[in-house]
Amino acid sequence: MKDVRIVFMGTPDFAVTILKHLVDNNYNVVGVITATDKPAGRGRKINESAVKKYATSVNLPVLQPKNLKNDEFLEELANLQAQLQIVVAFRMLPKVVWQMPTHGTFNLHASLLPEYRGAAPIHWAIVNGETKTGVTTFFIDDKIDTGEIILQEEIAITETETVGSLHDKLMFLGAGLVSKTVDLIAAKQVKTTKQPDLEDKFAPKLNPNNCKINWDANVDTVYNKIRGLNPFPAAWTTIKNDDDEISAKIYAVKKLSEEHTLEYGKIIASKKELKVAVKNGFIIIEEIKLSGKKKMDAKSLLNGYTFSIDAKML
Repeated sequence: MKDVRIVFMGTPDFAVTILKHLVDNNYNVVGVITATDKPAGRGRKINESAVKKYATSVNLPVLQPKNLKNDEFLEELANLQAQLQIVVAFRMLPKVVWQMPTHGTFNLHASLLPEYRGAAPIHWAIVNGETKTGVTTFFIDDKIDTGEIILQEEIAITETETVGSLHDKLMFLGAGLVSKTVDLIAAKQVKTTKQPDLEDKFAPKLNPNNCKINWDANVDTVYNKIRGLNPFPAAWTTIKNDDDEISAKIYAVKKLSEEHTLEYGKIIASKKELKVAVKNGFIIIEEIKLSGKKKMDAKSLLNGYTFSIDAKML
C-alpha cells in the first residue's frame, strides 16, 4: 500500500508535521510543491517556506510555482507521475492540477467540515466559543473546502485553550488522519460522505478589523476572542491614557465573571494586576505588548508604566 506515489503540497509548520509523518512512516513521497521564496524581516532576507526547508533536508524534489497553470510547472508535475496528491495549508488548486493523479487529490482541513470552511478554522472555533473541533480529510473539488469527506476525527476544546495549543494538537491529530486516509485510498476502501450545506459557521481570513477587541462585548466573548488569537496574530486594542493613544496586542488573559457598574473598557491597574471592565465581568491581562515594545507580563508593565485614573481601552 505504501508504494502509492504521493505528491505533497503545503507551506507552513502545520504542513511540515504531516509531511514528516509520511516520510518517517515510509510512504512514497515523490515530490513536494510549496510557496515561492519571499523576502522577510527588516533585512529583507530571502525566506524559504517551512515545508521547503524540511523537504530539502530529506532530499525530496521541490517545485515552487508562481502560477499553478503554468505549462512548464504542469509538465514538471506530470513527470513526477503522482498517483495521489495531498494538500495541507496550501492554496486553491486549478482543476488541471487536482484532477491529475489517478487516485485524486485530498486535503486536510483543521475543522469538522462543513463547519469552519475557510482560511482560519482553528482561530474561529475558539473565538466563537466552540467546545469541540477536529480534522477532516476530503477530496478536492472546484470550490473551497466543499468536497466529499473521507475521514474525520474530533477533539475537545478546553476552556483555557489558545490557538497555539489547539494548532499543535490538531497538527498531530491530522498527521495520523492523513496516513489513515492514504491507506484507505491505496486499499480502494474509501467511502466518502457528501458535505451538507452550512451557512452560519465560516472561518474567513484574519485581518486587523476582525482581530480588534470590542470591549463592549460580554466577558466570555472578549475572553474567547483573545485566546482564539493568542499567540498569532494576537488580538489588539488601543489604550487611551490621558492624552496618549497607543496600540497594544493582548496575549494571555483570565476572565472574572462579576456584575459591576463601571464603563466598559475602563482599565483598573494596581501594582500587581491589570484588568479591564467588560459586560458581566473583567478581563485580567497577564501578557501584553505595547507598540514598539517587547511582549511582557502585566506585572513588568506595571513596574514601569503608569495608567491614569481615566485610562481605558478603546
